[in-house]
Amino acid sequence: MSDSLALAHDPRYQQLHNWLTALKESHALDLSSLTPASSDASFRRYFRINNDKVSLIVMDAPPPQEDIAPFLHVTQLLQAVNVTVPEIIAADTEHGFILMSDLGHHNFYHALQNTPTQAEIDALYRPTLEVLVRVQKADTTGLPVYNEAKLLEELQVFPEWFLAKHANITLSDTESVQLQECFQMLTHYNSQGAQVIVLRDFHSPNLMLPLPGSNEPGLIDYQDAVLGPITYDIASLIMDARHTWDEAQQLDWAIRYWQAAFAAGLNVPDDFAVFHQQYEWMSLQRNLRILGVFVRLSLRDNKHHYLEHLPRLLTYVRQVASRYQSLSPILKIVDRAEGRKTVLGVTL
Repeated sequence: MSDSLALAHDPRYQQLHNWLTALKESHALDLSSLTPASSDASFRRYFRINNDKVSLIVMDAPPPQEDIAPFLHVTQLLQAVNVTVPEIIAADTEHGFILMSDLGHHNFYHALQNTPTQAEIDALYRPTLEVLVRVQKADTTGLPVYNEAKLLEELQVFPEWFLAKHANITLSDTESVQLQECFQMLTHYNSQGAQVIVLRDFHSPNLMLPLPGSNEPGLIDYQDAVLGPITYDIASLIMDARHTWDEAQQLDWAIRYWQAAFAAGLNVPDDFAVFHQQYEWMSLQRNLRILGVFVRLSLRDNKHHYLEHLPRLLTYVRQVASRYQSLSPILKIVDRAEGRKTVLGVTL
C-alpha cells in the first residue's frame, strides 16, 4: 500500500488534517502540500506543510502514548538561553498536535554521510559544544528527575533484550550478580555529579545544520528532557550511537567542552582526568541501555534498521569496560555475547 493510500485510511491522519484545516486561513496553510517528513523511535511522527512563505513542521503525538506538554515546556526553557529551537505557531495539547517552524531538512547525521573534512567537522561540532554549555545553564523547573533509581531501572533492557533475546544467552547466577553489581556501581557513580537539564538525545540526528546567518545547530526531539547528570549529553555527543568517533576526537571535544563548562561556572571537576572517567562511565551506562533499546525496537516494533548500529555501540562499550578493572564483568559478558574468548584478561 502506498504512503498516500495508507494515510487516506488513517483516522489519526484525518484528525490531523481537520485540525490544520481549521488553521488554514489564519496561517495561510497550503493543505495540498502536507507530506510525511519523518518518524522516530516513539509513536511520534512528523509532516511538512507550506504556508505562503515557508515550510512548517507538524508534530503528531497521539495521546495517551505521547504528551506534547513537555515539548512545549522544554522549548520555553531552551528559548530562554538563546539556543535555536522550533518556534511554536499553534498547539493542541488535548489531541497532541503542534505546528512549528521548520529548522531544515538536513541534520549532522546527513552531513557526516558526505565524508566532510576535519575542518568541516570542527565547524559543526565546536560551536555545538558551546551550545551545550548554554543549554546546561537553563532553568530546570518542572523537569522530571533522572535519579539513580531511574538510571538503574533503564539498564535492565540490556540483559532482557540484548543478552537474552538478541544474543540468546542465559547468564549464570554468578554472572547475573556481577552484572547487577556493575550496574549499581555505574548508576551510583553517575548520579553523584552536578545536575542540569539533560536533553538525553544530544547527538547527530537531533542536531540540525545551522540556519543561514548562524554557525550554531538547531535542536529538536528534546521532549524527554530531565534533570540529571551533567555528563550525559556530552557522552551522547562524542560517543554517538549513529556515527563512530575515535578516541582522539572524543578527547578533543571532551576537553573543549570541559574548558567551556568550567569557564561558564558549571560544576565540573577541576581535574580533567576526573571528568574523563565521569563521562566515560556515563557513556557506558548509556550505550548498554541503547543496546537493549535498539534490539527491542527491532524485535517488538519491526524497526530493524536500528540493529546496524549495534557493532558501534559494542565498540564503545569495550572502550570503557576494558579500561577499568571494576567493570571487567561487563567486558566478559559482552565477550560471551559476541562469541569471543577471554584468556588471562585478554579478549581473543
